[in-house]
Amino acid sequence: MSDPSRPVPRVSAALAAGALALAAPLAAQTAPAVEKPWYERVTISGLLFGDAYAVVAHHDPAIDGANGFWLRRGYLTVDFAVAERWSARLRLEVNSPGDFTTNAKLEPFVKDAYLAWRRDGHELYLGISPSPTFDLVEDFWGYRPAEKTPLDLYRVGSSRDFGVAYRGAVAGGKVTVHAMLGNGAGEGAETGEGKKAMLSVALRPTRQLVIEAYGDFEDRPESADRTTFHGFVGFKGGRFRSGVEYASQNRQVAGGPDQTLAVGSVFGVIECSAKVSLLARFDRSFDGNPEAAQIPYLGLAENTEFDLALLGLDYRLHPAISLIPNVEYVAYRETGGLPRPDDDLIARLTLSVRF
Repeated sequence: MSDPSRPVPRVSAALAAGALALAAPLAAQTAPAVEKPWYERVTISGLLFGDAYAVVAHHDPAIDGANGFWLRRGYLTVDFAVAERWSARLRLEVNSPGDFTTNAKLEPFVKDAYLAWRRDGHELYLGISPSPTFDLVEDFWGYRPAEKTPLDLYRVGSSRDFGVAYRGAVAGGKVTVHAMLGNGAGEGAETGEGKKAMLSVALRPTRQLVIEAYGDFEDRPESADRTTFHGFVGFKGGRFRSGVEYASQNRQVAGGPDQTLAVGSVFGVIECSAKVSLLARFDRSFDGNPEAAQIPYLGLAENTEFDLALLGLDYRLHPAISLIPNVEYVAYRETGGLPRPDDDLIARLTLSVRF
């Protein structure tokens, strides 16, 4: 009989340890992957911002003196981790009409609805997703609650489109590409009439500097095609960032001369402290805009050149809550020999909340 008091031979112990080491990877390979329950793969987030506003002066007597409260954006976003490299997003948006007259109830609509695939810094999107038109500029500006970026504000392009998109970084991350082929209808439904091709190429030679070149071509019905180009240079220091942008859009007009919309913009943001930032922006429209009166929350004069100045202060009550008092002043210029309209001045107290 073996003596239980005797120690186990070291050779036997080593063999047992080796067998366990070999069996562990095999067991890991053969064991089925445990899939997380659906509620652990879903992330819900949101964004709300709106104003208490007062129209101090306006070229349109019907708007002059208006005041009140409105919700300029509300997001409810659901992100779902489908698989290791696959995800999906559904985002609803709601906002006040912003035309100073409509008092209808707020109606939500689909802002994002896409399936995304990601691997090694490359991403593919199918569905309604952010377009390359001003995605980078809006992120760099960082104050969408105060005002849209120029191409968005002056109705030159849309923030979303329905189609297929690619994002990727090359050259060690110093060059990023965002390309999209879409319907050209924004979040709207397909009409089967034309498509829109968009391309953004951004160069980041240093951590502080970004240079973007963007172009698009939109095939529209009745030979009303549109071509857009814009360039952007942004610099970000320790507590300061600034940007300069110039954009031009050529609009073909059936039976008439082409129209050109050109705009320049410069902005700066200074972080005075952990809770306070100052922001300022100046836009110049070099051409009259035939859709200017349809710009929500402003209602600019149509077909009239103008300069827009914005000044604001961001006071962060919490990392996710900002109170932003700001003013926008629009000075019109004589256009086509016609006298300039009266200037516009709008004061706002903007509250922005992320959750």
